[in-house]
Amino acid sequence: MENIRSLKCLICGRQYRADDVDYVCADHGDEGILDVQYDYDFIGRQISPETLSHSNDFTIWRYKPLLPVHPETEVPPLSVGWTPLYYAPRVAADLGLKHVWVKDEGRQPTASLKDRASAVAVVKAKEKNAEIITTASTGNAAAALGGLCASIRQANVIFVPQSAPQAKIAQMLVFGSRVVLVRGTYDDAFDLCLNASKAYGWYNRNTAYNPYMTEGKKTAAYEICEQLNWEAPDRIFVSVGDGCIIGGLHKGLKDLLALGWIGKMPKLMGIQASGSSYMYDAWKNGEDILTKPSIHAQTVADSISAGLPRDRIKALAAVKETGGAFVSVEDNEILAAIPALARGAGVFAEPAGAAAYAGLVKAVDLQLVARDETIVVLNTGNGLKDVSGAMQAVNLANTAPFIVSPDMEALKQVVAGWKDQI
Repeated sequence: MENIRSLKCLICGRQYRADDVDYVCADHGDEGILDVQYDYDFIGRQISPETLSHSNDFTIWRYKPLLPVHPETEVPPLSVGWTPLYYAPRVAADLGLKHVWVKDEGRQPTASLKDRASAVAVVKAKEKNAEIITTASTGNAAAALGGLCASIRQANVIFVPQSAPQAKIAQMLVFGSRVVLVRGTYDDAFDLCLNASKAYGWYNRNTAYNPYMTEGKKTAAYEICEQLNWEAPDRIFVSVGDGCIIGGLHKGLKDLLALGWIGKMPKLMGIQASGSSYMYDAWKNGEDILTKPSIHAQTVADSISAGLPRDRIKALAAVKETGGAFVSVEDNEILAAIPALARGAGVFAEPAGAAAYAGLVKAVDLQLVARDETIVVLNTGNGLKDVSGAMQAVNLANTAPFIVSPDMEALKQVVAGWKDQI
């Protein structure tokens, strides 16, 4: 691929040709995460903001020259990408801010941002002539892989914790994936998937092991900036579990800066649940993430529950190198953010997605955000992914349905109590 210079180890800096290695640095084993290095001079001759303005391809493949795929490789038919970026003036006003936007990844084919990475995984697996693709997931990445694979009849095997939300497990099964429910945590599922892929030769989609997953997720950053007419926002708020999404945003923004398409680097704000705050603690306390042991992770936001974030190197760099911050929020703050975001902007987020908004609320309280800044909140997944979480949220907000007999008199009694609420 002419657009790729090398794959670079984030630990030692060793560089490989793209065809010489599949996943990780030979000197560091499974921890040797690689980063794709691009030839921006070459890419700049293939694509520009002007050429994009004339493109009728409103998927991630509109940015194909910036992606690690062969130009002639066929892509899956599902429309992944180009999710809406909503201006949210009422949300902004409620927080004393002027400019807040919400990027809704719940509008993806399988209702989460993970479709971006899975689309790239399917293409890379096809380039390798892989018979089976596998991944470990708390649910969304697995559902995404299942859906993308179903669209091209690609066999896949998925490892998820047995505790994953039923809606996500249902998605995988509906798509025809072979689903392995692991009696353990996400980290247990990840390790089992890793061992299985080595034993059986399956193509591994795992976050922070396969270097190309970051490249799929980075397309969200391209869209944010293009949808803002190439005026990069001041801050982007995103929830963090494994760290691959915030790392992907950082990579996409670095691409745009290198190409000269944007004039500044937004500050990346990584939001973690207090019960799964590995990155927040490491950042706050200046800990070495290569030696820091895993933690016991427990949060209502299952999608960001990770005892040992696999993409922690990229996640920490994303915050440090942009002058951003990690923010920790409690589970009750995450649940409160679900109806708040839904009622303020009409966006229904699962707990992990709503965590980004909870982080913005906390950042305002901590005076980390200036009133005039342009803020983007990234909702990573649809609220229907976790109906149980949504019901907890509305119960905490004292919201409940009204049960009436099928007659007007009963209804009038209920409506009479609404006078001061409508």
